[in-house]
Amino acid sequence: MKKNSFIYSDLSKKQLDNLKELFVQKKVESMSHQELKQYVQEIISHQINDTIDKEEEMEAWREMSNFFGEQFEMIILEIQTKYSDEQNCFNNEIDPQKQRIELIDRNNIDQEKKDMWDD
Repeated sequence: MKKNSFIYSDLSKKQLDNLKELFVQKKVESMSHQELKQYVQEIISHQINDTIDKEEEMEAWREMSNFFGEQFEMIILEIQTKYSDEQNCFNNEIDPQKQRIELIDRNNIDQEKKDMWDD
């Protein structure tokens, strides 16, 4: 395999953006319908299922709400009924401020303990 003589920093921002756009266009054109569907499913699954914080969870919620439209509430009710024995984790969410206060208190207690070697 031939070693590339260029690296990304050899290009200006505009040139690099053009190269990236060309790559995206050619990559999509080269994919079969099945490959496109599988790729899009992976991207959407990652976007919706791998939310990290409250903000991302709310963004995923809006995305689902927009997609399902008027059926969204009915779908939620069906899911709640089907999994009614599950506990609602978001209602039991720990208050971040309370968690920080507990951590500060715990650290203060740890600082009050003296090392047996300190005289």
